[in-house]
Amino acid sequence: MELKDTAIFILSLNRFDSDLQSTSYNIAKEFAKHNQVYLIDNPFTLKDYFTLKNTEQYNLRKDSFFRKEGKLLDTDIKNLKIIIPPVTLSVNFIPEGKIYRFIQKLNEKIVLKCLQYHIKKRNIKKVIFINSFNFHYAELGSLLKPQLYIYNCIDPIRVEYDMKHGFESEYRIVKACDLVICTSKQLYREKIKINPHTYFIPNAADIYHFNNITHHIPEDIKKLNDIKGPVIGYLGNIERRIDYNLLKDLALLNKDKTFLFVGPVEKEQVPDFIYDISNIVFFGWVSYEQVPYMMRKFDVAIIPFKSDEVSATIFPLKLFEYLGVGKPVVCSNFNPDLEPFTKGIVKYCNDAQSFSDAIQDELTNNIEEKVNQRISIAAENTWESRIKDLYKIIHHHLEK
Repeated sequence: MELKDTAIFILSLNRFDSDLQSTSYNIAKEFAKHNQVYLIDNPFTLKDYFTLKNTEQYNLRKDSFFRKEGKLLDTDIKNLKIIIPPVTLSVNFIPEGKIYRFIQKLNEKIVLKCLQYHIKKRNIKKVIFINSFNFHYAELGSLLKPQLYIYNCIDPIRVEYDMKHGFESEYRIVKACDLVICTSKQLYREKIKINPHTYFIPNAADIYHFNNITHHIPEDIKKLNDIKGPVIGYLGNIERRIDYNLLKDLALLNKDKTFLFVGPVEKEQVPDFIYDISNIVFFGWVSYEQVPYMMRKFDVAIIPFKSDEVSATIFPLKLFEYLGVGKPVVCSNFNPDLEPFTKGIVKYCNDAQSFSDAIQDELTNNIEEKVNQRISIAAENTWESRIKDLYKIIHHHLEK
């Protein structure tokens, strides 16, 4: 699989020290098993410089802000390093058009010079550049002139901040790059119309992380012991994708069960009536290390997403993470493309009653054979297997 004498540079939309492990960080770790990898941190803007001053994130980066080479950090993985670029200009408030594109190109050149410095210093001859859903830096991949330029399309653009320039920027990237890798079939269907070299490689799970835990719950989440079962659990951001009307109906149909939601809450997205339902519990954010302990508490794991055109593009990481610890999974029927990957072991439901019936069935019939089948399916959907698929595509295009 190794790409001889080649370094892989991955520009991430998420910052490397963000609360949740991102797709870009997971693929960086896998690539680092075979190649030298540089994960490029999403640059601080001048706005970040002032609004995040004296935070932990700021202090870690402050000696990189005004140096053309930025800062290089080692990680606990031998072949993986973090590049923290210099600070860039805040431009998102400017309307789409020539002025925005001109100033953003200045930002791209700031990051470009940083990358060129490290490439030259380390005498790197061949570069593969992966833009991991950071559509804000639309021209950077073309300016770098890598041996292969890849865009990893992870999600639809749906946040208002991103939509202002994101659609135009992403179009430019997809048009210009050599390969597009999409994490859902719906995204694949959209992008292949723009770039014929588009492939579908779904998200996966870090199975080892979710099984390598002790039986003792860490002190800082000991309140988990106070939650009464059966526990119907959800892990992830509590935000616009969740079907709150469905959740309300489920909770009222199952008053003997606790619906436990673990993750950061976007309060403006959660209707007031949800807080009035006593068997819906918001646990709050937990660290990546604590996540497996939370999953162990679930009797049934759920993904109650809305069925709409945005959800149809989602291939959630949590699906295989749930299965990786052997948990029964019940989902709303938000993305029909998921079903072939779960081989009948996951129940997909169209309404609250069928969802409720599926939860009860999983609680009643959670036999060891099913547990083993779930773990087996998750083992087919690891980051290791996904990167093998990506290496094959990369080798094929480099040979061409």
